[in-house]
This record gives sequence, C-alpha cells and structure tokens, in this order.
Amino acid sequence: MTKTIDIVVPDLGDFENVEVIEVLVGSGDTVEREDGLVTIETDKASLDIPSPENGVIDKLTIGVGDTVSTGDVIGQLTMEVGDTVVIAPAIASEPSGDTTVLTDEAPKPAGKQTLVVPDLGDFADVEVIEVHISAGDAVDVEDSLVTLETDKAAMDVPAIVAGTIDSVLVKVGDKVSAGSSLAIIDAVAAKAAPTEAAPTEAAPTKAAPKAPAKAAPTEAAPTKAAPASLPAIDEAGFSKAHASPSVRKLARELGVNLVQVKGSGIKSRILHDDLKAFVKAILTGQAASPAGGALPRTPVVDFAKFGEIDIQPLTRIQKISGPRLQASWINLPHVTQHDLADITDLEGRRQQLKGPARERGIGLTPLAFIMKACVAALQEFPKVNASLSEDGESLVYKKYVHIGFAADTENGLMVPVIRDADKKDVYEIAKELGELSALAREGKLKADQLQGACFTISSLGGIGGTAFTPIVNAPEVAILGVSRSSMQPVWNGAEFEPRLMLPLSFSYDHRVIDGAQAVRFTTFLGQKLADVESLLQAIP
Repeated sequence: MTKTIDIVVPDLGDFENVEVIEVLVGSGDTVEREDGLVTIETDKASLDIPSPENGVIDKLTIGVGDTVSTGDVIGQLTMEVGDTVVIAPAIASEPSGDTTVLTDEAPKPAGKQTLVVPDLGDFADVEVIEVHISAGDAVDVEDSLVTLETDKAAMDVPAIVAGTIDSVLVKVGDKVSAGSSLAIIDAVAAKAAPTEAAPTEAAPTKAAPKAPAKAAPTEAAPTKAAPASLPAIDEAGFSKAHASPSVRKLARELGVNLVQVKGSGIKSRILHDDLKAFVKAILTGQAASPAGGALPRTPVVDFAKFGEIDIQPLTRIQKISGPRLQASWINLPHVTQHDLADITDLEGRRQQLKGPARERGIGLTPLAFIMKACVAALQEFPKVNASLSEDGESLVYKKYVHIGFAADTENGLMVPVIRDADKKDVYEIAKELGELSALAREGKLKADQLQGACFTISSLGGIGGTAFTPIVNAPEVAILGVSRSSMQPVWNGAEFEPRLMLPLSFSYDHRVIDGAQAVRFTTFLGQKLADVESLLQAIP
C-alpha cells in the first residue's frame, strides 16, 4: 500500500524567504531519502532541500524564483509501505521484515504490490527504451512490463504476478537499476512461477524505490575514460564555482573541474544539465578539453551541396558501441600480430564429424575448434586472460575462462559469452555457439549472457578477408581476429604442398603484453589448431 506525505522545508536557521534557484526533480520521479529535490540560495550559500523518505514525487508546488522558509510545504511524496514484491530467482535468500520474496514454492499474495527491476548483474542506470503497460492494463505472469537497454543488448522485464496495473512509475528515457520500482500492480492470488529474467544469484530481499545513484562499473565500459581528456580538478578554484552542493558532488564523482564549465542558470549558475553537456562534449570530441586532451574535431561538411543524400539514424547498438570502441582505441596502445595456422587436418576431421553432429542437433563450425584452441592458449599464457587493475598498478589474473564471440546481427555486432569454456568439449561449445547466435539475432540475449568475457574472438572467415585489426574489448587485454582460410603452397622441406591456412590477427594491449609474448601466443595457437585430436579430447 502507499502513503502520501508532505515535503517540508527543514530548519533554515535565521534565513527566511529564501529563493529557489533550481528544481532537481519533477512529478513522477523516483527519489531516495536525502536526494536533493530543489536548490535554494541564501546571501551566504546555496543548499539542497533533501527528500524526507524513499518514494515517488507526487507533485511540487514551487518553481524557480519562488521563495521558501522553514516549515513550508513544497510538495507531496508517495511512499510504499507494507508488502513489497521483489523479482527474485527460484533460490532466494531469507526474507526479512515485511518484504515478500517470490520463489517457486511460495504463494504470491494478492493486493497492491510493487514490481521492481531484477538483478541486472554488473549493469546500473540502464535506460528504459519502451514501456509496454499503462494504468488499468491487465497483465499475466511473464507479460513484458518495460524494455531496458544496456550497452550490449536490449531486454524485457516480465511481470511475475498477474493483476491490474494501478500506476506506472517509469517512463521512456528514465534510468533504472536493480531494485528500482517499475509499477504498482493490484495482484490476484496465484502460485509463483520462476522467471527467466532473474539471474542465478539471490536477489535482494528488500525492495528499494530507486537504486543507488552511483553506478557499478560495467564490463568493458570506459568508466575511467574521463580523466584521460577531462581537466584535473583545481581545488582552489572548485570552491569558487557557482553551483549547488548536488552539482558539486556529481562533478567530483565524474572528475570534472567545475571552474571550466559554463553555467546556464540564474547568475551563470552551473546546473546538472550544464555538467552533463560538458562531459558529453569532451568525451565525444565535440569540444576541446581545456587541458588540451581532447581529439581535434573532424571537418563538418554539408554533403547535400554535392548531390542527393539520404540520412538514416544509427541503431541503438551502434550508438552505444561506437563511443566504447573509440574509447578503447584511444586509451589502449593497440598492436596487432598477424599469423597463419595450418588447419588442413582440422577441416578434414570436421567434415567427417559434421554429419553425426548435425544428427544430434549441433552445427560443428570451425569457430568451435578455434575457441577450444584459444582455451588451451589462454591457460598456457595466463597474462592474456588477465586485466589491468583500476589504478593500473597491478594485473588481475582470472581463474576462469569465459570467451566472447562477435555475432553479426541486423542491429550491429553483439558479443555473447561462452562461460567456463575450459570445462566444455568441442560439441558443447558448438551447441552453445548456435544457441547464443540465434538469441543474438532475435535480440533476446539476457544481461548475464553478455558479461564476464576474459577474451573475445571476432571471426569474419565466413564473409572473407585476409587480415584485419580488431579493437580490444576493454577491460580485456587481447582479441583474436579470424579471416577466411585459403589453400596455399607450403614448403615441407622437400617440396611445396597445398595446405589450408587460416589467417589470425591477434590485437593486444601493449601495456600488458609485449611483442614476444604475442607471437608466442599465436604460434602456440597455430600448433593447437594443427593438432585436431587434442581438441577433440573429452573434458576429464
């Protein structure tokens, strides 16, 4: 059930009729206790009026330019009390308090409940790109509530109870995290059913109206790209910047020097939007960094002057992956080692096994053998299976082997992950490759199927090419590019003989891997690909 409370201005000391200079939230926004709601300015300082509780803003009765004093009611906040439903996996932790956790055995209570975002793994502040429900809609279990999009894929959040939607708490463009409230549902009693949207780990038993504002760093996301191009914070000048406490806090989290940001508010006050626009402009190269660290802009050309043009928008995946690839290319010193692997025996053996494998519903592709050989190479060269620590002072060696592979889809490249590839034989890897590729083309990959890769393979052999320079998928330190194999004359010591040769392009982060290690890696990989029987050995 819900409860509506007044938002009251706290004690302002000796100050009265203090001017509101910025409104930070609007009706329908989800807030946490102590989140800033409005910013006011006395003749000595500016301060934020915080939210008294977790909840959803029902309304605000003030605007920029209004004045407030201690005890004034400036709006209303709707908060959830009583039972809350959390989307949880089949095996969940022990519930505490009044929170209800759904499992396969527990019955679902009837009445009004809050539907929240399930565990998204490493992702936080994920954008809502589509809302499928509205107040008054009747939904069943597994009906889609909203569609979220991470930097790797789009995913639907399903309903875990049937009933009628009482109110929708999010809209397109909102950012949500695990535990964020999506909707209030007037549920009907029914036996709980497991939901595939929940991951294998236990979800939190307490629902939060909004996830913490500070997002956890996502896999391969360039979360530390800002310091490379943003100016260092000038502490002396920072204190003189005309900005509210909440803007100052955000600036420190982002590593932004506020003295370099131009404010658009009253008296040139720096607003949240000014700060975000500044960071976006620096990271995308649309503006030069005051420290001189940004890349020069490319020329802006009016192509219509030269003839007819047709403008097509980028896909969502392209908009997300483009800046990430650019950040990796700029921040990592890339080097590519090219090599050739003899796969004559491998291909002959694969052709023999392809028919029987197909009868088992498995497409035995060359990529399965390549991935199996990469597992052996990563175990032989553990540094390639490592990542640099956040501070760049140490290496994180991973004792697991999760391998990503680039999948070509209509919306752009996606990178599903084969987890624990070292514990699977060629047939298991081939089967999972087919399943994940199909899900990628259908846009149905889940968040956990796109996370955790230690190493990536980009195979273009089915299309063509002789060599290329793949971009390392940071924070991984290497990536293998595979081009089309071709029959070539190879000297065997006495004569030339035709051999099927596979081009390998191994790009690596030169901070972690040097040239000698790189060529040893590709040489070892070629030896494993030539020894097909070792690749077919069963996992002990």
